[in-house]
Amino acid sequence: MTHSSVMRVPGLVRGAWATLLGIAVSAALTVAIRAAYGYDPLFDGEAITIVSLVTAPLFFLVGIGAFSEWFYWAGGKPTRPEDHSSHGAHSWKDYFKVNTDHKVIGIQYVVTSFFFMLVGGLLAMMVRAELAAPGSQFVDSNAYNGLFSVHASLMIFLFIIPVFAGLANYVLPLMIGAPDMAFPRLNALSFWMLPVAGTMMTLSFFAPGGSFATGWTAYAPLSTEVPLGQMFFTVGVQFAGASSIATALNFLVTIITMRAPGMSFWRMPLLVWANFSTSLLVVIATPFIAASQFFVLLDYGLGFNFFVPEDSGDVLMYQHVFWFYSHPAVYIMMLPGFGIVSEILAVKARKPVFGYRMMAFSLLAIVLLGFTVWAHHMFVSGMQSWIRVPMMVTTAIIAVPTGIKIFSWLATLWRGVLNVDTPMLWALGFLTMFTLGGISGVMLAMIPLTIHVSDTYFIVAHIHYVLFGGSLFTIFAGVYYWFPKMTGRMFDQTLGKVHFWLTFVAFNATFAPMHLIGVQGMPRRVADYPEQFATWNLVISLASFVLGLSTLIFVYNMVASWRGGPRAGSNPWRALTLEWQVSSPPPIFNFDAVPTVVGGPYEYGVPGAVHGVFKPAGHPAEAEPAPQEGRARQPAGAVAAGSTDREQ
Repeated sequence: MTHSSVMRVPGLVRGAWATLLGIAVSAALTVAIRAAYGYDPLFDGEAITIVSLVTAPLFFLVGIGAFSEWFYWAGGKPTRPEDHSSHGAHSWKDYFKVNTDHKVIGIQYVVTSFFFMLVGGLLAMMVRAELAAPGSQFVDSNAYNGLFSVHASLMIFLFIIPVFAGLANYVLPLMIGAPDMAFPRLNALSFWMLPVAGTMMTLSFFAPGGSFATGWTAYAPLSTEVPLGQMFFTVGVQFAGASSIATALNFLVTIITMRAPGMSFWRMPLLVWANFSTSLLVVIATPFIAASQFFVLLDYGLGFNFFVPEDSGDVLMYQHVFWFYSHPAVYIMMLPGFGIVSEILAVKARKPVFGYRMMAFSLLAIVLLGFTVWAHHMFVSGMQSWIRVPMMVTTAIIAVPTGIKIFSWLATLWRGVLNVDTPMLWALGFLTMFTLGGISGVMLAMIPLTIHVSDTYFIVAHIHYVLFGGSLFTIFAGVYYWFPKMTGRMFDQTLGKVHFWLTFVAFNATFAPMHLIGVQGMPRRVADYPEQFATWNLVISLASFVLGLSTLIFVYNMVASWRGGPRAGSNPWRALTLEWQVSSPPPIFNFDAVPTVVGGPYEYGVPGAVHGVFKPAGHPAEAEPAPQEGRARQPAGAVAAGSTDREQ
C-alpha cells in the first residue's frame, strides 16, 4: 500500500491500527530489556502495560496525522504551500480528524469535554446511589474509591479545564480580530491529547485490581503502593497537562502578536484578559503536577523511592509539589468563567462593565497571589507549624481581588436594562453560588475551622459550590451565549430556563446539607457512615439524581437545536464585541478584511461613544462598511452617538 493510499484511510482507523502497533512495540521492547537484564519471566504483563501507556498514545497521535506536517518538515522536504484542506468543517466527519481551524477545534474541545462530563456525572450518580443508605448497597469499598476518584479526575482534567479552552479556542481569535490561532497545528495536537487522557482514565476500571482509587490528589506513598490502575491516572494526567500547556502557549502568543489594528490591551474584552491570565497560570503551574506524577511513575515502575520514608524519601514533598499546581488550578478553572460572566452581564444589562481596568488588574492579582496559598491544603498534614499563619493570611488576602469582581459585576447590573434570558440566568446563578462558595473558602482559611472540618463533607460542599456553582454555571452560560455563533442556530429558551431552575434547586438541595453534616463530622471518601447521617444522605442522593436528570435537558436542547433550531442572525444579542460582527457561523478565516478597532467593547449607552467600533482596515474611522455577511460590520443594535439604549 502506497503512502497516499494509507493517508486516505480515515484518521481514526489509522490511529487504531497505530495504537495496536504501539502496544506490540511496547511488548517487544519490554521483553528485550528484561531479557538483556536477565529478568524472569520475560513476559511481564504489568511492565508491558506501563510502557504501553506511554508509547501507544504517541503511536495513535502519529497514526491520526497529528505530526504529519512536522515530520514532513523534519525530513528536509521543500516547503509546500498550505492548501487549507484540513481547515474548516464541511461535514460532521471533519470533526473526527485532525483539523487546523480554531473554530472546529473549539467545537471538538467542547463536545469531547461534555462527553467526559456525562461519564463523570454517571460515576457521581453511582457514588450517591451507594451513599443513599448506610451499609453496602451496590459496590465494595475499593470500587467505591475508584468511582469517586475517576469522577473527580474526569471532571477536573477532562471537563472544566478543557471546556473553557474549547470556548476560548472558538471565540478568542474572533474577539481580537485574528484569522486563526498563532499555531494551528499545535492547536490540533493539543486537542487530540485530551481524548487520549480521558480514555486512559476511564479504562483504568479494566486494569488488574481495579481503577485508581487514591482520589484525584493521588497522594504518595499510597499511590505508589496500589494496583496497576493508578498508572492510568499518572500517565493520563501527563497528556492532559501537556495539552493544557500547549493550548496556553498558543493563547499567549495569539493574544500578544495577533490582535487587530487598534486592539490595544485596554480595548480587549475581559474574556481575552481572563484567558491571558489563565494561560500564565497554566504555563507556570502545570509543570509541577507533571513533575509530581512523573515522580510517582518512577517510584512505582523503577523503585526510585522518592516517597518511601524508610529509604530517605519525603512524603510531604509530594503534597507541596502537587498543591503548588493544584491551588492555582482552582483559578485555572475559575478565571475563564469570570471572563464569560463579564461578557454576558455587560450585554444583558446594556451597560459598560464597571471598573473595567480594575477587573483586568484583579485577574493578574489572582495569578500572582494564587502561588502563595498552596499550603492551606496541608494544615493537618504534619508540615512545619510556623507556615500555617502566613498561609492563612495569604488565603484571606486572595479573596480581595475576587471580591472586587463581585462588586464590579453588581455595579454593572445596578440600574441596567436587564434581559433575563437563559445566558443571563446562568450568570446570575453564578454570582450567588460562587459567592457562597467564596464565603466558605474564607472560613476554611481560618486554621481552627479547617482543623475541625478537615476531610469532612464540609470540604466536599465547598469545592462543589466553587467548581459546580462557580465554574459549571459559567460554562453553561457561555455555551448558551455563544451557541448561536458556533452553530448558526438558536436554542430553545424555555428548555434553557427549565434546565437552569431545575439545576439551581437540585444543586442547592444536593450540596447545601453537606455543610451541616460536615460540621457534625460526616467523613468524606467513605463508602459507609454512621446511622445518624442516614436521613441527610438520602435527601442528598435524591436531589443529586434530579441534578443529573437536569443535564439531560441541556443535552437534548443542544442536539435538537443544532440539528433544527431557528436560524440565528449574526448578532442576536446586539453585542459590541468583534465576534458578533460576522456571520453565524463565521467564515473559515473569520473576516473578509482585517478589521480596525476604533472603540471599546462595552460602550453601551455611553454618550459620544463610537458604536460602530469595527471597521475594515484601510478605511477611515468615520466610514460605515456595508453590512455584508461574513464581513466586519456595525453592531445590529447600535444607536446613534450620544444616545443611550434606555432612550430606545
